[in-house]
Amino acid sequence: MYIMKRTKIIDLLRGELVGQQVLVKGWVRTRRGNKAVSFVALNDGSIIHNLQIVLDLAKFSPEELTLITTGASLSVVGTLVASQGQGQTVELQAERVEVLGAADPTTYPLQKKGHSLEFLREIAHLRPRTNTFGAIYRMRHHMAMAIHSFFHERGFFYVHTPLITASDAEGAGQMFQVTTLDLENLPRTEEGAVDYKEDFFARPTSLTVSGQLEGEMAAMALGAIYTFGPTFRAENSNTPRHLAEFWMIEPEVAFLEIEENMDLAEDFIKYCVQWALDHCMEDLTFLSEHYDKELIERLRFVLAQPFKRMTYTEGIEILEAAVAAGHKFEFPIYWGADMASEHERYLVEEHFQRPVIVTDYPKEIKSFYMKLNEDGKTVRGMDVLFPKIGEIIGGSEREADYDKLLQRAQEVGVPEKDIWWYLDSRRYGTAPHSGFGLGFERLLLFVTGMANIRDVIPFPRTPRSAEF
Repeated sequence: MYIMKRTKIIDLLRGELVGQQVLVKGWVRTRRGNKAVSFVALNDGSIIHNLQIVLDLAKFSPEELTLITTGASLSVVGTLVASQGQGQTVELQAERVEVLGAADPTTYPLQKKGHSLEFLREIAHLRPRTNTFGAIYRMRHHMAMAIHSFFHERGFFYVHTPLITASDAEGAGQMFQVTTLDLENLPRTEEGAVDYKEDFFARPTSLTVSGQLEGEMAAMALGAIYTFGPTFRAENSNTPRHLAEFWMIEPEVAFLEIEENMDLAEDFIKYCVQWALDHCMEDLTFLSEHYDKELIERLRFVLAQPFKRMTYTEGIEILEAAVAAGHKFEFPIYWGADMASEHERYLVEEHFQRPVIVTDYPKEIKSFYMKLNEDGKTVRGMDVLFPKIGEIIGGSEREADYDKLLQRAQEVGVPEKDIWWYLDSRRYGTAPHSGFGLGFERLLLFVTGMANIRDVIPFPRTPRSAEF
């Protein structure tokens, strides 16, 4: 018995199968027509465009036709023909239609009308069926492929670092605790503290904020590695740029100093942007038309010239001069302050009009593991700043000296007992090394033109929100 194989819509739209009988499956986006013929827009997720299915109503029973409504899934056999109408090059003359799954038209929430992004977040389980989120999720896939491709081509090794950790890589304390203890009946020590020896790991543990520290250990053996996985921050922030659960890409490279680290970061982000232009143009065109008309131009703008490189001190001087000339910032700016997004975007969008890499930050506003400069006041940190986003990459040359690293950890309150293994790498064959972190969703914000980070991850996790 011959079983016809399904053909994806992306392949049918190439027009190479015109005149042949094909099988297509997908979901109904719309249905229109008259008493003699119906036109069904079918989409299977393989491409943003729909395939038009032409139904000669005389060939189908009223019972079959009643079930062909927006949201229903169909299996259609028919002949692919050149289209006579506008809007598509080919269409399918249906011969057999099977409704695989009906959708109640009175309750299905994705009818043919405009839906706000806020409303679609409330039905995140269905929003992938919209053109917008189909485009975003396809681009999310392509950006992941670009990341793996970039590092693989350059001899990096992909390393999996733990999601459960007993150390706070950032030293900020904004971590989700992991425990199996009965919160209604916590075991106590004689002093009255929680007795973590009774917990699963026999010590306090949390979800990781970064795979960097473990990644450095791998780089000290393999030379060049990267991590790409979920990270977690228990920061009570409801801004359009923050999530409690997000994905991070973190390369670590032995024998790499800060200048080469900046080169790597610039090459990496340009590679990803070029990949989006090369592989996602149909989705980019849709997102540009509907959400951000400057999107494609801005992507090309990033590729067009070298990133500007400058020190934190130079950046502060530019921002202070802007304030003196009458520019208004919401947050104050002075040497020693952590730049806010508005300051970063001013440098990128107004002053230099290109991406900027800022280096040599005050040690007080950066993590303990960054290499101290000879001035004793600044560290070899680097942030890559982008239009519309602000900081998109943060990195540094890591402190390779045992005594200096231990001193900085003590200064910021990171217990030696929690990072003894990290310090060990500075005792046994230490070497200069560098790395950086890129928030995957920040990259997706840039390449999709979306304004809210909750719209570039399938099921966003934010304060007081863990639906779905």
